[in-house]
Order: sequence, then C-alpha cells, then structure tokens
Amino acid sequence: MKKIIASIILVLSFLNGHAQKEFQGMAVYESKTSTPEFKGNMGGNDITPEMRKMFQERMKKALEKTFILNFDRSASIYKEEEKLDAPGQGNAGFRMMGSMMGAGGSMYKNVKDKLYVSDKEFFGKEFLIKDSLPKLEWKMESETRMIGGYNCFKATAVKQPSKSDLRNLRPKQTDEKKDDTKKTDFMDNFEIPKEIVITAWYTPEIPVSQGPENYWGLPGLILEVNDGRTTILCSKVVMNVKEKVEIKAPKNGKQVTQAEYDKIMVEKMEEFQNMRRDGRTRFGG
Repeated sequence: MKKIIASIILVLSFLNGHAQKEFQGMAVYESKTSTPEFKGNMGGNDITPEMRKMFQERMKKALEKTFILNFDRSASIYKEEEKLDAPGQGNAGFRMMGSMMGAGGSMYKNVKDKLYVSDKEFFGKEFLIKDSLPKLEWKMESETRMIGGYNCFKATAVKQPSKSDLRNLRPKQTDEKKDDTKKTDFMDNFEIPKEIVITAWYTPEIPVSQGPENYWGLPGLILEVNDGRTTILCSKVVMNVKEKVEIKAPKNGKQVTQAEYDKIMVEKMEEFQNMRRDGRTRFGG
C-alpha cells in the first residue's frame, strides 16, 4: 500500500512538473519615460533653444521602447524588441545612454528560487548581473480597472531607486529666480531620490507572479507599472502560445551583483560627466 501511495505521489509530481513546463504565455509591454526640461550646457558649450528642443525630442523617442515577456508558472525572460535604428539615432552617445535607461540585454526572473539574472553591455564590456529578486512590500488597494479586457487590481509599494538607471533622475528643487544655466552642466539639475512610489496594476485572471523588468510578487501578472516618470503598459497578452520560447538565464558576461554593477555604472557616469564639463565629448557624438 505504501508503495502504491508513493507511486501516485511520484506520478502527480511528474505531471505537475510537466504541466509547468508546457504552460507558457507571452506579454508585450510598451515603455515610455517622461523627459524633464533640460537646462544648462552640454559638452562645456552653450546650446540654442532649438538644439535643446531637438535633443529632448530625440531623448523622448529613445525612451519609447517595446519589450516582450515570455513566462511560465515560475520563470520569465524579458527582452527588448529588436528594431533597426532610424537615421541619426544609432550613434554611440544615445546607445550608451540607452544602456543607462533600462535598454538592451535580457532579464531572467525565477520567482520560485527568488533570483534574477540580467546581461548588459556597457562601454564594450559584457556584464552578467546575478542577484536575489527585490522583495517589495506591496500594499493591496481597493481600486480596479480594465486593461486589455482583464480585470486588474491596484497595488502600491515604495522602493529605493537604482543609481545606475538614469530613468530615476528627478529635477532638483532649486530657486527659480537663480539662473545657473550658463554655468552648469545640465546633469547638475537632476538627482536620484532616496525612494520612489511604485503603482502597479495586476490581474488574478493570469495567476503568475510575474511582470515587466524586475517587478513581481503579486497574485497575478502585472499589466501596468508606473514609478512617477516611467510607465510600462501591457498592450498584448497571448496565453498558451504555440511556439514555445526557451526560458533560461543568460550566461555571457562578467558576473557581478546588482550593487557591484551600480557602482561601476555610477563611476562611469561621473567620468562621462567630467568629460562633458571639460568639453571633450558631446551627447549624441
């Protein structure tokens, strides 16, 4: 009798594991980041209002991206949709800034093992970021709304923003009467706050604890997330996709923790900022 029970448990375990491998969904996300008004100079040189406007428009366009999330019951892989650069948009300056703003590479999340692995290329070097999934203390709200035909519930959380992601920059609170635009580099007008409020909308109709980027931990797929500047909205969901995608962690690059990668990025950003002040380089150059 014990052998029969053990056999049944073994079969059920196998079927459960097989079902998890078979089930797979796909979600398309559109990411947009609002760009604050740029002041100051660039590369140590004054710029005209027309040049500043053109730069801001190009930056806004560069921050409009499409991502694909392939997921099963325990893991997911999140990648930017590959697109050809428009003429004049594929220069080194904007590619480098793109890597500072969440672009490029892929992110693997395993909610069962509570870890993530992300590959990034920066200044010609490949990095493999491997760390524990950030655990947000989600507060369940009573508000609901429909997104793409799915009933969604609101949840909020507070988190410490990454210093290596320029999307987290916020304008500094300065004296409006004081005009330092002729004396300072435009990056001096921004800072990264100590914490930011995250608003997410998730649907229990898709019962997987997944979402875009490194967001997770809710009882349903996150279809929209907003951090005050960046909004990531799901535009399409396909369940039980016919063409399965291999969901596995990337392997290439120098392995570092998120803290180690942030430190490298901050040092490079400071170096790049000093180069601009000295007039040795320009954005978009």
